[in-house]
Amino acid sequence: MKITVDMDKCIGAGLCVVAAPQVFAQNDDDGLVIVLNENPPADQHEAVREAARLCPALVIHLQDDND
Repeated sequence: MKITVDMDKCIGAGLCVVAAPQVFAQNDDDGLVIVLNENPPADQHEAVREAARLCPALVIHLQDDND
């Protein structure tokens, strides 16, 4: 899995951090998302999918390894 984020549209809601704190964080200055690991391990994939689903701005994009 590879994670990309459209930073121009991120609103800093932080739901991604709540859903997958080992993969996402927030910038202290503006609250925008920081991807800690753009290629998370398999045990984090479901949390990352949940983070993408929860994102109100729909800025988290996932590409599965077999795409």
